Amino acid sequence: MWQLAEKTIASRFLLGTAQYPSLDVMRDAIIAAETQVITVSLRRQRPSNTHENTFWDSIKTLNCHLLPNTAGCHSAQDAITTAEIAREVFGTHWIKLEVIGDDYNLQPDPFELVAAARELVKRGFEVFPYCTDDFIVCQRLIDCGCKILMPWAAPIGTGKGIIHPDALLMLRTRLPHVTLIIDAGIGKPSHAAHAMEMGFDGVLLNTAVANAMDPIMMASAFKDAIHAGHQAFLAGTMRERNTAQPSTSLLDTPFWHQET
Repeated sequence: MWQLAEKTIASRFLLGTAQYPSLDVMRDAIIAAETQVITVSLRRQRPSNTHENTFWDSIKTLNCHLLPNTAGCHSAQDAITTAEIAREVFGTHWIKLEVIGDDYNLQPDPFELVAAARELVKRGFEVFPYCTDDFIVCQRLIDCGCKILMPWAAPIGTGKGIIHPDALLMLRTRLPHVTLIIDAGIGKPSHAAHAMEMGFDGVLLNTAVANAMDPIMMASAFKDAIHAGHQAFLAGTMRERNTAQPSTSLLDTPFWHQET
């Protein structure tokens, strides 16, 4: 069990709800993941649309904590407005804050992100900011009152895994008391295990599961990888060495001396 904001939960796997081939597959993948937190986009809320109504009916049966996001926002004001509407629609003060600065790599705008976070914290939101691995930006978000940070492993949807491990490891080392969840760029279960082995508190992903040939099986694979990575971190992984060292001691090896 671990503490995510004011909630005590068991799973360290947070999962998105977009891009699945069908609602049934989405639901079954979420169940297979054993996640307790799922992200949802306000922009999918269209009461007049029968498909969207079915989507929300399906989401409600999962009994997961909802983490609405501000996907598609490009300014602090747009994100703040979206967050306020999401709080009304979903009945939660949690918000995954996304303020995109570049449509090519979907990198967040650090200036608008910090401005939006500062205002949303003042308004009583628990802000989960999607950010890069830039330590200064992360520190500014903490200064604004953010208790949770969600740095990327790589740009959204690339599946490259952790491209700047040293930067992420520095975040974990310099911010030991901040909840850090890897968000974006994870493509394989091994990527997620690597993040957890580094000491991160959780992993949020969507595309790697939703776009898999078998999303349900992939969700289960990620669940196991995240658990294994966290267990490895708790157990304490061995340090890398630059030289080989025998795993079997030679102290008790008999040496025969033959007189000549």
